[in-house]
Parts: sequence; structure tokens; C-alpha cells
Amino acid sequence: MRTKFALGALTLTMFCGWTFQQDNNIKKAEWLIGSWVNKTQRGDIYETWTKLSAHELSGKSYLLKEKDTVLLETVQLLEAENSLFYIPVVKNQNGGLPVRFTAKTVSDAELVFQNLEHDFPQVIAYTRINADSLVAEISGTRDGIERRRKFPMKRVKQMGNK
Repeated sequence: MRTKFALGALTLTMFCGWTFQQDNNIKKAEWLIGSWVNKTQRGDIYETWTKLSAHELSGKSYLLKEKDTVLLETVQLLEAENSLFYIPVVKNQNGGLPVRFTAKTVSDAELVFQNLEHDFPQVIAYTRINADSLVAEISGTRDGIERRRKFPMKRVKQMGNK
């Protein structure tokens, strides 16, 4: 009887530890929540993240040029299958279908996602500089040439926040 109890307790402990670890992955990404801007000559590129559930964040990026808003992509950041996935849908790319990137690094300051089968980029990364600053980066190989593009972003202050 003690053996069954000990085995049951061990199994429950392992399950709770696994569940806690899973929740930590998405929680470690919650610093993305809010709106961010990258000011460019083409216009301002915004990225906005919201929390949909305990296992999912939703993101979108769009270009604001004068009074026009152009949606660039929507993103699902999903915790499932014992991992964290970055799943973008980019207008006029991949037939409008989502592409799945798997987390390689998840921390309070860095998120790195990879899909070596994708044409470009193969790696998408976010690095938290501080509470109001981050750098998004895409990288990989295109036409046999290693490429990297960085997007420094600042948090958009909401009215009433200092």
C-alpha cells in the first residue's frame, strides 16, 4: 500500500511540476504584452500583443503611414505539445497559411523561435532591453546568403500611464 501511495504521490508531483513548467513558458513571454513601435522612413511599424488565455498570446503588426493602416501579420504565441510556438500569418506569403516556429529559448529577457524548413526567416527572436524597449530580429539564409534584420522597438505609452 505504501508503495502505491508513494508512486501515486511521485506521479502527481511530476505532473504538477510539468504543468508548472508549461505555464512558466507562456508567462515568461508576457513582457511582450502591450504596444510597441519601430519608427522608420516608410512609416511607423507597430506590434501589439494581448493575452487571450493562460496558454495563448495574440499579436499583430501593422504599418501606420499618415492616416493609412496596413496589417502586416497576425501572430499566435501558443503553449501546446510541451513547447511554445510562434505562429505567424503574413499577408501574401505562404498562401495565407500559418507557419509554425518552435521555441528554442524562452526566458524573461529573450524569446527565440526556429523553423529551419521555412524559406525566410528561419529564426525569429525578441530580446528585452528593459521594460520599455525590445529588439525584434529575423534571420536566416535566403538565396544562399545569411541575412539578419533588426527592429528596435519602444513601448507605446497609453494615455494616463507615465
